[in-house]
Amino acid sequence: MENNDHDDYQGQQPQPTTKSSRFKRICVFCGSSPGKNPSYQLAAIELANQLVERNIDLVYGGGSVGLMGLISRAVFNGGRHVLGVIPKTLMPREITGESIGEVRPVSGMHQRKAEMARQADAFIALPGGYGTLEELLEVITWAQLGIHDKPVGLLNVDGYYNSLLSFIDKAVDEGFITPAARRIIVSARTAHELMSSLEEYIPEHNGVASKLSWEVEQQLGYKAKSDIAR
Repeated sequence: MENNDHDDYQGQQPQPTTKSSRFKRICVFCGSSPGKNPSYQLAAIELANQLVERNIDLVYGGGSVGLMGLISRAVFNGGRHVLGVIPKTLMPREITGESIGEVRPVSGMHQRKAEMARQADAFIALPGGYGTLEELLEVITWAQLGIHDKPVGLLNVDGYYNSLLSFIDKAVDEGFITPAARRIIVSARTAHELMSSLEEYIPEHNGVASKLSWEVEQQLGYKAKSDIAR
């Protein structure tokens, strides 16, 4: 039997394999700077590839610069939907050139975080600065309060977050964080390892504040939607 595979597919790019996932959309927190270590940029691309392979859409902070720009462009070019949520006042600073995917302007930082959280089925933090850390710790706190039970992942590229994890372990030892609350954080060194762990994540904490919403907790004053805590 004659093999015509080479003739049939000559000049065509191989199609990426896709995997099933429990998540439809994942929110990624990351820096508006690329960072000095090229590994951070590679990790952003690798995470984007994982989302594309698993047919997962991206929710992020809306910027087109730094790691935000890298992951959003890679996910968008991979054919997945990209939703960027950004305060109007930050648009001139964090969006350069053409915007990527769908951009949803909001009034401020509190509404940005609430909207990203509502849209996502899980959260992942890449390396970043104050803003990334603040967003990460807030969704962890919301999980601890029972506002949501969505997985929270930490992509610990080249040990970037080692000192943060050591601090959290110290807080557990000193009685400020319970062991169950410590396990809210799922950390891994590679995007593939992290995604596999998030797929298997089972929350241990109970919904102690089921009537709360991100909007109420943030005192934004606009009506909460019924699908916030899933």
